[in-house]
Order: sequence, then C-alpha cells, then structure tokens
Amino acid sequence: MSSEPMDPLIEGYLAYLDQVGRKAPRTIVDVRCTLRRAVTQLGAIRPGSDLWRLRLEDFLLWFEDSRQAGHSPAWLIKDVSHIRSFLEYAWRSGRTERNVLDGFSLQHTLKRTVPKHLTLEQAEQLVAATATGVSRRDRLMILLLYGCGLRTGELCALDVADINRERQELIVQRAKRDRPRAVPIPGAVYTELLAYMLDHHKRGALLRTSAKGARIRQKDVCDVVSTLVARAGLHAGVTARTLRHSFATHLMDRGVDLAIIASLMGHRSPQETGVYLHVLPQRPEAAVRALPIGVPS
Repeated sequence: MSSEPMDPLIEGYLAYLDQVGRKAPRTIVDVRCTLRRAVTQLGAIRPGSDLWRLRLEDFLLWFEDSRQAGHSPAWLIKDVSHIRSFLEYAWRSGRTERNVLDGFSLQHTLKRTVPKHLTLEQAEQLVAATATGVSRRDRLMILLLYGCGLRTGELCALDVADINRERQELIVQRAKRDRPRAVPIPGAVYTELLAYMLDHHKRGALLRTSAKGARIRQKDVCDVVSTLVARAGLHAGVTARTLRHSFATHLMDRGVDLAIIASLMGHRSPQETGVYLHVLPQRPEAAVRALPIGVPS
C-alpha cells in the first residue's frame, strides 16, 4: 500500500483521528488503507470526483463490487463505517452539503458470532490444573487472564507499580485504545499475586521470562496457556483470548450489568460487549414477563 499523502482533507481527517479522536495507531492505518482503496477504486467508477462529492449510488456500486470480489460481510461493514465517518467529517468541515451514508448500515447482514469461551466447569478444570507442579508465574498468568479479563498484550505490559494495593485493583495502562482502566482483582487471585510479588521483582515488569528475566512477550503467554490447557485435558483451541471471553461470558451469566462488563473489558461502549448476550438468550423475554403489568379483575 502506497505511503504517499492523499488529499489534504483526508490527511486532515486522519490527523483528527490521531490528535482528537485518540484512535490507536493501528486503527488509523486501517482507516487510511480503506480511504486510499476507496479513492482508487471509486475513481475508476466516477473519474475526477472527490470522495466526499460522490453519490450514494456510487458507494453502493463499490460495495457491491467488493461483495462480488469475495469480501466478507465484516469487511464491508468496516468499509461502510470508515467511509461514513470520513463523510461526516467532510460535512462538518463544510466541504459537502450532506453525508450520503448517514444512517446507512450493512450491520444486519452480519450474523453475530458467539465468542469461543470455556464453560464454568472447564474454567475450574483449567485453574485446578495449575494448583500443583506449575510455577507461580505461570499459574498467575492463567488467573489474571481469566480472573481479570486481560488481553494478552495488557498482561505482558503490567508493571509491579500497576498493582493498587489499597483498592485491590489492577491499573491497565496500555489498553487497546490507550484508555487506562481499573480492574478489581478477585480475592483468590490477589492472594496469589501478593505471594508471587514477595518472591519476585519489586519493581519494573510484573511478569518476566525465567531465563533472562526480561518482560514476557505475547508468545511466552501463548506457550504457557497451550501447555496448561493440554495439562487440563481441554481442547487445543483454547487460547488466552478464550480466557478473556470466558471472563465476560461468566460475568454475564451471573447477571452482571452489561455496562459494568464493558468497563471491565476496556470496551468503549456496551454495544461492543453485546456479543456476550448469547449466554442467556431468554433473558430479554424473561425480563419483559417480569414487568408488573396485570389484567384488572
């Protein structure tokens, strides 16, 4: 993908995402790729027209061409989101009379995928497999991934200073979108954490490699999870992400509010957490039936 600058309006939008929207660098690169592809491909459909001056019909034709090229519904939905947000910026900047994609969505075409997660019994089986014959560091990895719902990168980035002992919380500094969050540490996990810190480093990286004492990498976490999953007799597809999904799923199963789970997971909004609604498909109906509406006698 070319790295040459695009139209100043597009470059201004990308700078806005970085400086005002505080989007992650990877997100900005993704948006840039989408916009560059749109400029190139839509330029062939409507030569000489700026992206923000195209008609809805032009975008629909482009989406259809992408679909026929074999792009997935998720790919198309991302394209719509990126282009719609840019057109909103162009409209607010006074460069166009309206956002032709305002209110347009392909979301209904994408079936919600249930995240892979462990049952409660499988999670207990995995934790039990770390009780003996496993280093305290490796056991702690499993407990933090499942007990605090951390991403692999967040686990690797943890420092000793990120443990708030007064509030018994983890401060996740390097979150996915650079939005730090506090995560309560379950009592049993906190006990293990304190015991680990007594015997290990008092500052710097919380979790380190056994050989060189360097900060653990994501590959180290993956290797530990794979080894302990096999030891627990679980299927090989269980990963660190599975443990994070299990954390959210089991909280949902216990009736924890969706907004609270969103906060603990580091999601921007409860909508991102909606994928975990699969655990109680009858809950909405049950909630409606519980309304105190009776027929007058």
